[in-house]
Amino acid sequence: MTTQLDFARVPFAADLAGHGDRPAILTDNFTLTYRELAGRVDALALRLGTQRRLVALAAANDVDSLVAYLAALVGGHPLILLPEDKPAALESLVAAYDPDVVLRSVNGQTLFEERRAGTAHELHPDLALLLSTSGSTGSPKLVRLSATNLQANAESIAEYLSIGPDDRAATTLPMSYCYGLSVINSHLLRGAGLVLTDLSVVDPCFWELFRTAGTTSFAAVPYTFELLERVGFAGMDLPRLRYVTQAGGRLAPERVQGYAELGRRKGWELFVMYGQTEATARMAYLPPGLAAEHPGAIGIPVPGGAFRIEPVPGLEHGELVYTGPNVMLGYAETPEDLGAGRTVHELRTGDLARKHPAGVYEVVGRRSRFVKIVGLRVDLGQVERILADLGVEAASAGTDHGLVVAVEGSHDTQLLAKVLAQGIGLPRAALELHAVEHLPRLATGKVDYPAVLALSTPALSHTGPARQQPSAAGPGNGPDTVERIFRDTLERTDIGDGDTFVSLGGDSLSYVATSVRLEQLLGHLPANWHVTPIRDLEQSAGKKPARKMRRFFAPLETSIVLRAVAIVLIVGTHVGLMKWPGMAHVLMAVAGYNFARFQLSGERVPRFRRQLSSLARVAVPSMAFIGVAYLLTDRYTLANILLLNSIVGPEAVTTQWHFWFIEVLVYILLGMTALLAIPWADRAERRFQLLFPLALTGLALLSRYDIVDPGIPHPSPTLWLFALGWAIARTRTWVQRCAVSVLAMLTVPGYFFGDTHRELTLVAGILLLTWLPVIPVPRGLQRITVLLASASLYAYLVHWLVYPVLVAFSPALAVVASLAAGVAYWALCTRVMGLLSRSSWASLRRRFSRSAARS
Repeated sequence: MTTQLDFARVPFAADLAGHGDRPAILTDNFTLTYRELAGRVDALALRLGTQRRLVALAAANDVDSLVAYLAALVGGHPLILLPEDKPAALESLVAAYDPDVVLRSVNGQTLFEERRAGTAHELHPDLALLLSTSGSTGSPKLVRLSATNLQANAESIAEYLSIGPDDRAATTLPMSYCYGLSVINSHLLRGAGLVLTDLSVVDPCFWELFRTAGTTSFAAVPYTFELLERVGFAGMDLPRLRYVTQAGGRLAPERVQGYAELGRRKGWELFVMYGQTEATARMAYLPPGLAAEHPGAIGIPVPGGAFRIEPVPGLEHGELVYTGPNVMLGYAETPEDLGAGRTVHELRTGDLARKHPAGVYEVVGRRSRFVKIVGLRVDLGQVERILADLGVEAASAGTDHGLVVAVEGSHDTQLLAKVLAQGIGLPRAALELHAVEHLPRLATGKVDYPAVLALSTPALSHTGPARQQPSAAGPGNGPDTVERIFRDTLERTDIGDGDTFVSLGGDSLSYVATSVRLEQLLGHLPANWHVTPIRDLEQSAGKKPARKMRRFFAPLETSIVLRAVAIVLIVGTHVGLMKWPGMAHVLMAVAGYNFARFQLSGERVPRFRRQLSSLARVAVPSMAFIGVAYLLTDRYTLANILLLNSIVGPEAVTTQWHFWFIEVLVYILLGMTALLAIPWADRAERRFQLLFPLALTGLALLSRYDIVDPGIPHPSPTLWLFALGWAIARTRTWVQRCAVSVLAMLTVPGYFFGDTHRELTLVAGILLLTWLPVIPVPRGLQRITVLLASASLYAYLVHWLVYPVLVAFSPALAVVASLAAGVAYWALCTRVMGLLSRSSWASLRRRFSRSAARS
């Protein structure tokens, strides 16, 4: 253990009070002066203690995160800084480094988790900050930065940007990202203001805050400029805007020229910059006056830094090497590395470069075969190995805008592209595959990688992947985008950037296919993606690198896996191939879980319509199929067709009881829709989002324990399971999840009259749904799992007619045939409902056009 030692302070953090009553933080509803900010920082630093400890911070762009960051610097506590929206990365690094204190920003307050009073680590006196490099968030490999690194880089940036006390910068990038953090550090150094926000540049509220706060600058990455074009940035009146900075990847030279010229006309300057986390953010900048003439250059070293180009044997250009006071101490990969001093004295960037006669540096390639696409480092050698494992000989090349792969022979490039994008975690739109007769080779026999890159489209070579227009492609054609995925899976054409999966009518039936395709596109599945606007989902594409294990396993949401496993076990049990009862009741809890996620957002009237639509998607295909079964067999009655057998059918359990699950589910959905249509119930559900379903669970337990007779003779009462699933979807903390778990474990025993196997199955399903967000599924089983989950309701319907025909011949074949028939009926119903939806929309549009013409 380490004791209190002298440590290097970070002057800009320690001297906040020296800027007095100047505004330090400006938000949409309050302003904080430097004196007030210093008071908050000192208070938290006091709470952290005088003995140096290792602190981990999950940071958002809010005041509490900023205060926590500065308090750690002031107190000399080495800080692991991570994004607030990546809990898995935090958990991974907490497990790897065992910090003494963990800080999180929760609901506008700092959650202080003190894991021990002192420290368990040897902490070098120079160590101040630990950051992940892009592409390794969640990896134990961290960059070790000193107090000197932070101060020196802030000073050099403030110098070449001429930041003064009257400047105000908008926080358009996460503070956990070295580029976003450098904006904060350089402005605090000069007593300038920070317009603290997590709003996107496509949000009108962002620009309203931008103007009212008198913002003078904002930081951008290449994708930001695509968003700026969407919102008409060129025509905006921003009188106080002084400059725009760009880093985070290469910006196309023509776009540099275009924005430099726009800035010249509007009175602001464009600073193109170059850097790496290992250099505390910035190593070079392009003076604005040179942008038009040298738009492809990274510029000149930042003040205090220097470049040299070191020859590389066998290559025309040498490697760019940087020296300066902002070069990291070194890497950390284990807690023991935190006690090490400086192990790196200069930074080998890995970039091949040349120096232009005008004195500016240009990056012309990479020494190693890595490219950085949408913030993700892609190993081109790994790309070729993945395809080689599939028996495909390939050569890959790439730029900062995308990956180009040549595959030898006649292959299905669309299928290979999907597999590859999924394997390396890239958005499908950033990947091109070209089938060639023979791979291009040099006279030496080596692969000609420039020739591979020349196969790409101009968009991928120069300006980045083009966004597919909705009208230009049909389902399955062209690269995936979030909008395309929603259009295909929801059978909708009227989709805007502000729409969400739920607002477009998505429900549990369409959720499975959508979530899987979205995870493949984005590289991860954001929390609450189903209520996140399309524009925000597009921004997150590719930002989270896929883990190594994802080469072999695909993470699927637990509710999806439960649906797939349940239908296999239900059909297998009915056929007699196995005996595993209880899964239908697990599905009832899953139904409640999905009802809460997909049917309870938006205003009362729109969500009422959405609930009726979702109810129809369950009831109509069920009634249609049971009608066919009624005509083909003598097992069912008109009550079955009308889904009324559970109410008016005979007491004895017969074949007429086959569809009890669907009947009860329809009753519950209808009842919940009617209840929430009542204004006071609607208000109560919105205000008490967890308490409401728990209260409903309590009421439903009256029938579970036979205190109240629900009047449904056949199935055992299941409303409490639906309500419990609803409550699970509303849990947010471990305490809430514990409470729901305890409730399940107290109420399930005795439900099946002593059938312990059934009860354990039900408890296990509920606990999995409560505690495990995703389950890794072997990639070979991912597609079949998704299909079975999507078609689970339909397989439940059709298996009653399919398996009796085959069970005598082969029970296993009877199960497979039943599931296959369910998938086929699901595909048919999805197609028919999509055609009806489009027909209704077209009719509505024609009526609107005629009305507009008359007016």
